[in-house]
Amino acid sequence: MPALYTEILLKPLFNLLVFLYTAIPGRDLGVTILVLTLIVRILLYPLNRRAITSQRSIQRLQPEMEALKEKHKDDREKLAQEMMALYKREKINPLSSCLPIVVQLPILIAVYQVFTAGIKSDAFQLLYPGIANPGTINTIAFGFLDLAARSWPLAILAGIAQYWQTRMLMGSKSAATSSVSAMNKQMLYIMPVMTVFIGSRFPAGLALYWFATTVFTGLQQLLMFKKSEKKQGS
Repeated sequence: MPALYTEILLKPLFNLLVFLYTAIPGRDLGVTILVLTLIVRILLYPLNRRAITSQRSIQRLQPEMEALKEKHKDDREKLAQEMMALYKREKINPLSSCLPIVVQLPILIAVYQVFTAGIKSDAFQLLYPGIANPGTINTIAFGFLDLAARSWPLAILAGIAQYWQTRMLMGSKSAATSSVSAMNKQMLYIMPVMTVFIGSRFPAGLALYWFATTVFTGLQQLLMFKKSEKKQGS
């Protein structure tokens, strides 16, 4: 495992998990994961906000983008120039919508490793000085759910949350063009199916983290959209 990855992601997340686990009354790993997820989402909020804004702006411009594709369908270089000019005019960075996914992937891997390491006593050697060693971590969450085992119900809940979050992000205007509509429909159903598939094959702790991440992200989107609607209405 690369030392840089361990120092920058794995150890800080592991120490935060253990700190929360020992600090939260009841020492419930499920509650700990929910709080950990909330903290991660707050830290990533500025990045996520820019990504959501960029995605919505691109959706708003889809009719104009489709018109450019039709106009310059035989000249790919000219099309690329016109698209870049459109992005520049609207002050949109198309790559910003991908950044949360790029950042979230190593964090997701680290959370998985933190969870699997956290239930092994020899992993506590990663603790910083001053972080209390709990000795063991009880993987039973909320009194009934073993987060070390696989859980189909939790994976399905994560898939439903993914559908809700993706559907909300697409909005009612996403079907402005046939090609965009087809692509969005694919994403709308592929992402939840992949979430259920992956979530059902890993410990339930990871599925719980993904479920909570998706719900918190969806709530952030909801607040942003409502604020945007108020500004447009005023």
